[in-house]
Amino acid sequence: MLRATFLLIAIALNSGHLAQASDLQSKLGAVHFPTSGSMKVQHHFIRGIAALHSFWYTEALKAFEQSIVIDPDFAMGYWGLAMAHNHPLWEDQDKKSAKEALAKISGSSKLTQRERDYIRAARLLFGDGEKRMRDKAYSRAMKNIYHKYPDDLEAACFYSLSILGVSINTIDKLRLQVEAGSIALDVFQKNPNHPCAAHYAIHAFDSPKLARLALPSAKRYAKIAPASHHAQHMPAHIFVQLGMWSEAVTSNINGWHTSVEWVKKQNLPLSERDYHSLHWLHYAYLQQGRLKKAESIFNIQQQDMRNGINSKSNFRAGKYYHRMLSASVIETEQWELIEKFPPPEGWQPKIFSKAAYHFILGFSAANQGKIEIAEEHLSYLRALREKGFRENYFKRIENLEVWELEIQAAIKLYQKDFETAIKLAKKATLIEEKLPAPSGPPRILKPSYELLGEVYLKANKPVQAQEKFYISLLRHPNRIRSLVGIARASNANRNRETAIESYQQLVHQLKNASAELPELKEARKFLKGK
Repeated sequence: MLRATFLLIAIALNSGHLAQASDLQSKLGAVHFPTSGSMKVQHHFIRGIAALHSFWYTEALKAFEQSIVIDPDFAMGYWGLAMAHNHPLWEDQDKKSAKEALAKISGSSKLTQRERDYIRAARLLFGDGEKRMRDKAYSRAMKNIYHKYPDDLEAACFYSLSILGVSINTIDKLRLQVEAGSIALDVFQKNPNHPCAAHYAIHAFDSPKLARLALPSAKRYAKIAPASHHAQHMPAHIFVQLGMWSEAVTSNINGWHTSVEWVKKQNLPLSERDYHSLHWLHYAYLQQGRLKKAESIFNIQQQDMRNGINSKSNFRAGKYYHRMLSASVIETEQWELIEKFPPPEGWQPKIFSKAAYHFILGFSAANQGKIEIAEEHLSYLRALREKGFRENYFKRIENLEVWELEIQAAIKLYQKDFETAIKLAKKATLIEEKLPAPSGPPRILKPSYELLGEVYLKANKPVQAQEKFYISLLRHPNRIRSLVGIARASNANRNRETAIESYQQLVHQLKNASAELPELKEARKFLKGK
C-alpha cells in the first residue's frame, strides 16, 4: 500500500527534477490517491490530481504526461490525461483527446479493482451519446465508487464534481448543489488540506441562498493551494455573494498576481494571465467606491488588449471589456464615461459580448436623454437576439430580453412615463428570476430589481421602491446602488431608522473612497443632519 503524500515528497528529494515538482505539489494541497504505479510515477500522478482539483488543467496535463514518460504502461496516467480534458463546470470537454488517452490503457492484470472502476467510469464519460446523458452515466458510476470505497476521499471528490456538472441547467439544481456541497464538506472535515474539499464546496454553494455554508471553505482554500491562481480567486465567489468587499479585493489581487508571476516564471504569453480575477477585482473596487483603483484595473485590461491585437491575449482580455465598461458606468452612474473608454483596436467580440456592448451604450444614452441613440442600440440588440447564438449556463437569450426591456424602461423613465417604465422594469425582473442565481459581478449588468426600485422611487412610490431594493440586496448584498436606493426610499417613506442604518453602512463601506464621492457626501450630509 502506498503511503501518504508527505512520503512521496521526501523521496522526490533524491532528484532535482522531482524536487522541483515536489515543491509545486506541496503548494497544491494534500492528496492521497494510491495506484499500482511506481513511487516515481506516483509522485507526478499525485501532482496531477492536486492540480486537477484546482482546475489547473494545463499543469495537470503536464504532470500526467510526465508520469507516462516514466512508465508508458501506467494506466492511471492515461486516465488522468482523459480527466484533464473534462471541464464540467464550463460545459467544455475535449472528447477526442480523452478517448485517445483512454485507448492507450491496456488490460494489465496488475490493475486493482478500484483502478478498473475509475477507468470504467471515465469510459462512460467519454463514450457514445449526447454529452448530458454521458455526464449522468458518469455521475452514477462515481456514486457507485463513492459507496463502494467509503474511505476513498478521491471518490467523494470526483463524485461531488460530477453532481455539480449534472446540476447545470436543471430544475433540480438547488438540491444537487446541496448534495455536492455536503459531500465536499465531509471531505473538508476529514482532510482540511484537500484542494477539492474547499474548492467544490465554494462552487456548490455559490448562490445568495447558500453562500454562508461555504464561508469556512472560502477562508481556507487560498492557503491550501497557494500556487494556483484559481485557488486564490475562488474564495471571492463567496465573499462577493456575502458583500465582503475587502476580502473580495484581497482574493482577486492574489489571483491576478499569482497568475502574472507564473506567466513570467514560465515565460508564457500574456493570454495566460487571469483576466477573470482582474474583472472581479475591478467590480470589488467599485463597490468600495475606490474609483481610481477601479480605473487603473480597467486600464490594465485595455492595455493588454492593445498589446495583443490579433492574438489570444486580445481575445482573453477582450472577453471582459464590455463587463468592465458596463460596471464602470452603471456603478457610478457617470453615463458620459462611455466616451472615455472606446473599444481598443482589434476587439472582435462574439454575439453575446456585442449585445452587452450595445446594451450599455443604449442604456447610457437613455439615461442622458439621447433617445434616438438609445433606440438605435435597442434595434441592434434586437437584431442580435434574433440572429441567435450558442447558449450555455452563463449566456442566455433571456439576458438580451432583459437588456432590451431595461433600455426601454430607461427611455420611458427619462420621458416621465412612469407607468410604462414600471411595467417594463417589472417584466425584466420576471425574466431575470428564471435565470441562474447571481454569481460575482452581475451578469445582467444592471440588476433588474435595482432598476425597478429606482423607477418606483422616481415615480414617487417609496414604499414599493424600498421593497424592490430589499430584494435586490438579497440577490446582491451590499451593492452601493441598492444601498443608496434603500436609504433614499426609506427617507422618502419617513422610515428614518432604516435610512440611518443604510447611510451608516454606506459610510463604512466607502471608508477608503474619495471624500468627493457623491454617494459618500450624500450619506455624511444625511447623518450630520439626522
